[in-house]
Amino acid sequence: MTRMPVPPFSFQDAAKKVRMAEDAWNTRDPGKVALAYTPDTRWRNRSEFINGRDEVRAFLIRKWSIESGYRLIKEIWAHSDSRIAVRFCYEYHDENRQWFRAHGNENWEFDADGYMAVRHASINDVAIAESDRLFLWEEGPRPADYKGLSALGL
Repeated sequence: MTRMPVPPFSFQDAAKKVRMAEDAWNTRDPGKVALAYTPDTRWRNRSEFINGRDEVRAFLIRKWSIESGYRLIKEIWAHSDSRIAVRFCYEYHDENRQWFRAHGNENWEFDADGYMAVRHASINDVAIAESDRLFLWEEGPRPADYKGLSALGL
């Protein structure tokens, strides 16, 4: 099965892939999100190494059980035929209602069918006041007319 768009990516294809990933992650549905990756996908997420869809799904279940109020924005940074570099921010709060904004960069590599085979993510969390939140849409994917990272000054 093919997951469009597929390599080689034009800029428009790569930007579409980034928005599709953002929208999927904002559903916070680990099963749905995991299907975007190859069965044998390899990840580095911060200092954690993850191998395969099952580990991706388990990681996402764990992640979203502790990151409440999760809202994510991704922005394309660069691309080549089968690779995309992304920068992103997401906001969430912990069990004590302390809000955070996570700033990160990802490097993605896709197989010929459009599934992500490799993901490297570097992420830093910064504590913020609830009044400093910028990602204020209702739960789920970011509305099409909501500002992106650059427009928000991030």
